Amino acid sequence: MVIGMSENMSEAFSSQIEKFGIKPSKIHRNYSAEKLVEMAVQKNEGIVTSTGSLSVKTGNYTGRSPEDRFIIYDELTHNTVDWGKINKQFPSEKFEKILESMKKSVENKEVFIFDGFIGADPENRLSVRVINDHAWQNLFVHQLFIRPSKAELQSHEPEFTVMCINDFDAIPEIHGTRSNAFILINLTKKIVLIGATNYAGEMKKAMFSVMNYFMPTKGVFPMHCSANIGKDNDTVLFFGLSGTGKTSLSADPERMLIGDDEHGWSDKGIFNFEGGCYAKCINLKEEEEPQIWNAIKSGAVLENVVIDKESLKPDFDDGTLTENTRAAYPLDFIPGSIIPSVGGNPKVIVFLTADALGVLPPVSKLTKESAMFHFMSGYTSKLAGTERGIKEPRATFSVCFGAPFMPRLASVYAKMLGEKISKHNTVVYLINTGWSGGPYGVGKRINIKYSRAMVKAALSGALDIVKYRHDEIFNLDIPTECPGVPAEVLIPKNTWIDKDSYTLSAKKLAQMFIDNFKRFDDSDEIRKAGPKA
Repeated sequence: MVIGMSENMSEAFSSQIEKFGIKPSKIHRNYSAEKLVEMAVQKNEGIVTSTGSLSVKTGNYTGRSPEDRFIIYDELTHNTVDWGKINKQFPSEKFEKILESMKKSVENKEVFIFDGFIGADPENRLSVRVINDHAWQNLFVHQLFIRPSKAELQSHEPEFTVMCINDFDAIPEIHGTRSNAFILINLTKKIVLIGATNYAGEMKKAMFSVMNYFMPTKGVFPMHCSANIGKDNDTVLFFGLSGTGKTSLSADPERMLIGDDEHGWSDKGIFNFEGGCYAKCINLKEEEEPQIWNAIKSGAVLENVVIDKESLKPDFDDGTLTENTRAAYPLDFIPGSIIPSVGGNPKVIVFLTADALGVLPPVSKLTKESAMFHFMSGYTSKLAGTERGIKEPRATFSVCFGAPFMPRLASVYAKMLGEKISKHNTVVYLINTGWSGGPYGVGKRINIKYSRAMVKAALSGALDIVKYRHDEIFNLDIPTECPGVPAEVLIPKNTWIDKDSYTLSAKKLAQMFIDNFKRFDDSDEIRKAGPKA
């Protein structure tokens, strides 16, 4: 095997590569962000913008492609994975055929390798190796995953390998895939294969799925949430799907960021799975989200943001390529972020939803049972650009606020949530960052200033001392006042001109909740905490 040597090579590493079975002409291992940016520009993979960030385009795939994601069906997974439309089966023999084809595709070619970790808690982290054929994608994982120390790199042995080869196309008739693109997760061989899609988020989310499968066996509750911590070491979690405000609302200048997307909750407390952030940046404004704005600098990656050809300035308001424009950057780009990114047991949890029907209250307080109900339901609206084909908000139920990444049954995760709430007396709030005054197209998105005020009130205890009114349709307790928020905004019916239309829409959504929860036939007590027919 011929390998271009670098300062990060070792005999142990070369032996691992040989055992894995790839024979590239040259390997670039754990290069610095500066070096990877330089190589990406040399290879015409992207350009450096006026902010110093690297701008790239991902072609046809500007979001995840869930229809092309599969989990290998075998002895380990056949009765431990919640098989269905999300977790689709893929035969192991066809996986082997694709794996061998991908190995051959990189023979005598340059590859980029990142060796590092998923998980900031040394007791619960997963060592990972990512193999790429593009410098910018290797920069992405360099910034998003947890980088090793020099000593850790020397002794690194990957437990999981991600082989993401953008230039490799599957042939459905031969390989058994749905299209030329694929995301294949083999939990037994501990290998992820990704091909024909340049969307870097597939690597991030594939490894999130892996963690969500293995962490419960270690007694760790895996969560699709962001987290931050206050000056008094009070940890807060924010659950929600893409576009609901997880990143924006957790990036609070008065609090320190632990992480913006993926965490585990062990007996000791919570820890970030990642070492970076992957923020949506469509319509990004410096005055509204200064932390994200200032993080877009040298070393950051901009995906599918339109760049002015002369000034090289990013135009964050231009969604021509996609509404799902993204910025990837390491945690230390956020002032005051916690590194290593760990925190204590949270006393407050915030569930975020973006209700496109405009009928859910902006903020409500949940009991343990209603928290488990809304966690298992995971109601929100898929927003434009987060997946291919989504052009406008679409109501959806995504179990655990992250169904596309949860391989096990929802009840496994919900049980862990309930146990944590009881053990630590955690208070849970449901905050709607969606529409007010009417549905999408009629009403307006709830002002982010109001959403921030609701979060602040929840964290400060201000919502513990106000009066509540009970909403009979949604079976929720709504505060009658909240500092910084007009009282009429708190009761969604008050914001609608046509009150009868509000009632019809609210009952429609309540019935959607009820119908959706029928799939959980072993959760009667939890069902009672949900909306009423």
